[in-house]
Amino acid sequence: MKQSLRRLERRWRKTHSESDRTRARAQRRAYQVAMATAKRAFFTASIASAENSSRRLFQVVRNLSEPPAPPGPGRDPKISCNAFAKFFADKVAQIQKEVDSTVGAGPGWESARVLSGPVTWDQFQSVTSEDVDRLLGQVKPTTCLLDPCPSWLIKASREGLGDGLCGVVNASLYEGAFPDPLKEAVIKPLLKKTSLDPANLANYRPVSNLPFLGKVIERVVARQLQARLEDADHLDPFQSGFRPHHGTETALVALVDDLRRARDKGESCFLVLLDLSAAFDTIDHNILLDRLEGLGAGGTVIRWFRSFLLGRVQKVVVGDECSDPWALTCGVPQGSVLSPMLFNIYMKPLGEIIRGFGLGVHQYADDTQLYLSFKSEPVKAVKVLCECLEAVGGWMAANRLRLNPDKTEVLFLGDRGRAGVGDSLVLNGVTVPLKDQVRSLGVILDSQLSMEAQVNSVSRAAVYQLHLVRRLRPYLPADCLARVVHALVISRLDYCNALYVGLPLKVTRKLQLIQNAAARLVTGSGRRDHITPVLRDLHWLPVRFRAQFKVLVLTFKALNGLGPVYLKERLHPHRSARTLRSSAEGLLAVPSLREVRLQGTRQRAFSVVAPALWNALPADVKAINNYFTFKSHLKAALFREVFNV
Repeated sequence: MKQSLRRLERRWRKTHSESDRTRARAQRRAYQVAMATAKRAFFTASIASAENSSRRLFQVVRNLSEPPAPPGPGRDPKISCNAFAKFFADKVAQIQKEVDSTVGAGPGWESARVLSGPVTWDQFQSVTSEDVDRLLGQVKPTTCLLDPCPSWLIKASREGLGDGLCGVVNASLYEGAFPDPLKEAVIKPLLKKTSLDPANLANYRPVSNLPFLGKVIERVVARQLQARLEDADHLDPFQSGFRPHHGTETALVALVDDLRRARDKGESCFLVLLDLSAAFDTIDHNILLDRLEGLGAGGTVIRWFRSFLLGRVQKVVVGDECSDPWALTCGVPQGSVLSPMLFNIYMKPLGEIIRGFGLGVHQYADDTQLYLSFKSEPVKAVKVLCECLEAVGGWMAANRLRLNPDKTEVLFLGDRGRAGVGDSLVLNGVTVPLKDQVRSLGVILDSQLSMEAQVNSVSRAAVYQLHLVRRLRPYLPADCLARVVHALVISRLDYCNALYVGLPLKVTRKLQLIQNAAARLVTGSGRRDHITPVLRDLHWLPVRFRAQFKVLVLTFKALNGLGPVYLKERLHPHRSARTLRSSAEGLLAVPSLREVRLQGTRQRAFSVVAPALWNALPADVKAINNYFTFKSHLKAALFREVFNV
């Protein structure tokens, strides 16, 4: 069509005939319509290919909306694959060497010893072909260079391969051996940031890929291990990483609630964010196996885990080059299914040590947040904090882990002058400055817990995403446009938005303006159109009510065994001295003014605002037991409250 258009344009310029001009203009309009239709179909197909992956959808939208970036600094051609392999191996060896020099130098070094308990789990349960077929339908189709065929082909052919795969999985479980060919990993170095020097090996991150079949076997074992851990309550109650019904938001809600309640009592707080160096890569296999035996594993089970950990090798691949493989004598493969669960088991004693000093702690995998509240005697509080961190460092050294004091961050909440606290602390011989704000699990916490810095950060990111989506709007059908906006913009507003409940309107106004802009983008409304009917037609709750919705959902999950115990313990049933009709309505006890005195705390602390919001719900909504039914009825109730419908 483009060639025909150019031919007609040349003829019109030559003849200056009105009929040729008309034909050229008609051809131009047809070409523009065809181009728009083709773009629309291509963009729709590209977005549909992302399925339900927000990460993949973000990549698609960015590739479609932004022009190709100029070639940035890539891998320095002078750096060989063997140089990468040597650097990654030497980094772990150096950490082990530094740890060896500190073992036994401080308290906590004996805590690596684990007493073996009675064997309560000595064999795995076999799986059926139906189990394997169901598992293959759920696993991600990620393909490794070591796979003989693409993983998507295995998923597509699972009906014919089910019996064979089932036999491989059951043989591994029965014999207590993980297949040796599946123990090899492929490492691809990635530059952490394009602005970094590509000639510096320290600026690269090792990204590992594992064979697909090995992940299938791991997933079978992971399900049985998870069931054992939950039945026996083996994990630390304040560990939220890679556990069902736990997450970064539940950990942060509990952490911020504790800090707000402490500040309400007039106490000052230290919040310390610990940083570990290559934590997954330095785990000691013998200590991990001892921990598993201490949990009751034995027989075939412990043999399988020993086989899974030992004898692993990896190699670096860049382009067509491949390094010599080298053996791994420690650590767990970061790309595997089991590694996060094994890491949680390995780290369980850490929380007990921290709580032994009277500090609070919340963990998400290797991210550890510990905090100490005090009303007076700051010198004593600092001493306790330093002793705790010294014990933590000793325990980590005994367990072949390295605490990085240079990257440890400390946030002080309170009046430094009144509390008698300086501008820095000396922790393990390293001077750590007190910061005004820190980033914990993706959320910026400031010294006043105002959440203003977090709202500003979310606003900047959401505006950028809106800018990208706006470029694609002419070529996207309504359903695809709404999906993209939800995935890239609204999801950012909703991340950890339980922390926004009760914030002043001047703080949340930025988020509301972004939601309004997103709603206008989806519906095509003008800037002067009133936003309330637009939100009502989209069935979107405003930002303030979305935060209340999240708090009530967390409350429901905590009360019905679908959330962490540490959230449930903050909610208590209302007890009246007399038997009243309200006693049977499922009310929760709201802390009194004597317990919580500040209005800001009463509006924002989860343990106060959650019972108040719950009690305000209609009785029929509180009586619902099904999670999805509750969410539906809860949104309807809030929708009626907001829009009077």
